[in-house]
Amino acid sequence: MHILVLGNTGYLGAHVAERLRALPDMRVLVAGRSPAADITVDLATARPKDLAALLAEAAPDAVVNCAGATGGDAVTLAEVNARGPALLCAALRVAAPGARMVHLGSAAEYGPSEPGVRVTESAATRPAGPYGATKLAGTVAVTASGLDATVLRVGNPVGAGAPSTGLPGRVARLLADAGHDPDAELRLGDLSAHRDFVDARDVARAARLAVMAAGPLPPVLNIGGGDARPVRDLVRLLAEAAGFRGRIVEAGSGGSARSAQVSWQCSDITAARDTLGWTPTHTLDASVAALWAAEWVPAR
Repeated sequence: MHILVLGNTGYLGAHVAERLRALPDMRVLVAGRSPAADITVDLATARPKDLAALLAEAAPDAVVNCAGATGGDAVTLAEVNARGPALLCAALRVAAPGARMVHLGSAAEYGPSEPGVRVTESAATRPAGPYGATKLAGTVAVTASGLDATVLRVGNPVGAGAPSTGLPGRVARLLADAGHDPDAELRLGDLSAHRDFVDARDVARAARLAVMAAGPLPPVLNIGGGDARPVRDLVRLLAEAAGFRGRIVEAGSGGSARSAQVSWQCSDITAARDTLGWTPTHTLDASVAALWAAEWVPAR
């Protein structure tokens, strides 16, 4: 079986590619902007017919799109998160219409929800900012493509390789820089928002199961931890893993605009369990331990 992974040098893409390569009788090709990729392509700028030609030559049985942008201006987000999936679907319809497509979406597509509610895939989508809006546009492109496609709507991933554009990676980097200085001070925003954290390794396992599943899949499947935890818990666990001896200061208004608008986020993961036989297997403690083990470097 030939599987093409886009975005394999990114955070979740690296985990997905590693998980797929562990399967027997599997040939994993990678596509992206890196010159080392099997297929060199930039989804933000490529033309459909050019990508179709590359896909026809690769002849994948399945495609996993992990390419995405979490930071940058609205134009960058739209090019990568909205145009990218639309381009990929257009090229696949021409070059490999029978291939299964698995696309990584985001729970940010839902936007605000009521505290205590686990949102299902049928919930209204009201993204609170450009990131969620562009991810939702990508999801719409995939689900309306007519392909054998499913979108894994991922919660807040935590694990090795977390980028500094997200809170887990940013806090890990700040803690690594602070070391064990008892006078160090981490000034963060309001950490009271609740998020549905999910281990990056569990996301990769969900992608593998979606690739290998027999028969058509639902257009969207929630992939999350299934529980909402205060962001403060994540920061506390990271600080403990780092042996941080300083102070953590919540500056109130210093938090992100999205945190202020989306105080609660939690996904109902029943459909993923029933369809894929998937449930998360890593605790938040284990996710944080993996993140810190990959982030920590000896003090220089």
